[in-house]
Amino acid sequence: MTNCHGLKMIAADGKRRLTDIATAEQLFRIIQSIPAPKAEPFKRWPAQVGRERIEEIFDPEQTIDRAMQAYLRKGYSEGWIHQRLLSIRIRNDLTVEWQSCGVERGREFAILTDEITWPWSGMFPRQHKNLKGLKRRASGTT
Repeated sequence: MTNCHGLKMIAADGKRRLTDIATAEQLFRIIQSIPAPKAEPFKRWPAQVGRERIEEIFDPEQTIDRAMQAYLRKGYSEGWIHQRLLSIRIRNDLTVEWQSCGVERGREFAILTDEITWPWSGMFPRQHKNLKGLKRRASGTT
């Protein structure tokens, strides 16, 4: 039995119709339960991703390599990718240092993120989120 819920979505005819929805995890469970041979490629993909994730746990450097490959596939330049990965590392180092000095998450962390993000993206995180139509993360971080 699936745990799908209804959500009213706009149909092709412009009317709102009740539509079954599911989380990504629920969709993977549904795919795994399909006995048809044509579903096999879809079943193999989560298994492959799971294997890769386990490999990354044992060798975290693979996470970085896969991130770089994903950015390259999306068309980002190697220079941009290296600057992005460096900014993540620097921000992590700085946030650890700030936390050890007693700084709490909030406005100061947002300022830090702004200063680190501007050089590689040419915009502040809030501008980027607005451009991409992104919402604030549930954890309350910027």
